Formats: sequence, C-alpha cells, structure tokens
Amino acid sequence: MLKVQNFTKSYSGQKIIATDDLLIPDGIHWVRGVNGSGKSTFFRSVAGIVPYEGQISWNGIDQKAHPIDYRLKVNMSEAEPLYPQFLSGYDILSFITKAKQGTRAQLLDLAGRFDTPAYWKNPCGTYSSGMLKKVAIISAFLGNPELIILDEPLITIDVRSVGVVYELVKEFYEEKGVNFLLSSHQDFIFENLPILHSYQVENQTIFKV
Repeated sequence: MLKVQNFTKSYSGQKIIATDDLLIPDGIHWVRGVNGSGKSTFFRSVAGIVPYEGQISWNGIDQKAHPIDYRLKVNMSEAEPLYPQFLSGYDILSFITKAKQGTRAQLLDLAGRFDTPAYWKNPCGTYSSGMLKKVAIISAFLGNPELIILDEPLITIDVRSVGVVYELVKEFYEEKGVNFLLSSHQDFIFENLPILHSYQVENQTIFKV
C-alpha cells in the first residue's frame, strides 16, 4: 500500500499538488490528469526523484527515513526521459541494474523484448524519442520492485512495443505481485490490464474517481 500524508510539492513557492491523506492499495491503478496538472510531479515525488513536504511510504517503508530500502521497492519510467547524450543506453541500463540489485540475465531479457540491443551501445544523443522511451521503460522493470510507476508509457513507441508494455505489466502483476501506477492520455485496453481504481489529478490535488 502506498501511503501519502500531509503532502505538498511546490516550485519557487507555488504549490503544484497537495493532499492531506491518500491511501492507494495494491493493484494496477490509472492516474489521469491533463498536461500541467501535476501528475508527473506527483509520480516523481512518489519515486523519490524530487523533494517534497510531507510523508510518503510504501508498505511501511518511509521514503525519507529509509531512502535506499524505499528506492529498491519503487521504480519509475519518466514520460519524457532525458539522459546524458554521451552515454549509451547500455551504460545507463547496466548502471541501473546494479543500483537496483538486478541481474544481467534480467537486463538482457527485458532489452531483447524491446529490440534495444540493436542500438543500445550507441550514444543516447543519436536516439529517437521512441528509442529513449524504451530505455526508460526497461529501467522501471529492473531489480525486484514492488511498485512500478509508468508515466505515459504508450507515447512515442511503436505498436509492437505497446503490446510488450501490456504483456510486461500483466506478467509482473500476475506472476510477481508487482503493483502499478500508470498514466496515459490514451485509454488503456482494460481487457488487457485488470485496472483496479482510477485517480484524478485536478485542482492541485489527487483523488479517487
């Protein structure tokens, strides 16, 4: 269970998103919100990428009190990933595999599903947006996460890769008990994903709908 209490995230003194008390149970959840609503900011806060006021915990592990343990449990793929242009996708994913205590076999399996070995040793500066997105999505499944956040996972990638994303989410949920927070401006195919609840980010807060 994800527990968010007395949470506020601001930039330059301007509140972006806040909630006093939010509990998100295990399962696959769809988080919706228009561009600029604060959805990605909320995801980055939950993933421990940006600082915030308040408390966020996953299954009793407080993010601020136990940052390493928390980050080993919670992974995220950014909507618009940015990587140093001189590094290769292989460099980045190898580093994340080690940081997340994953295995090389796991990395090679995930990379193979998205056909990234065909280009992943080239510098990221040569990648298309779709190629970058595949690297980001792979990174979210590395290690032994209990919660995976996928921010707009369906944009920029090809139709075959969209199918791979659906397969991975369903596989990790059904076989490994991994939970998911997903966002997309496109409708998810509900027959493919057993989405439990939907949440709306609106008016600088987030709530169940």
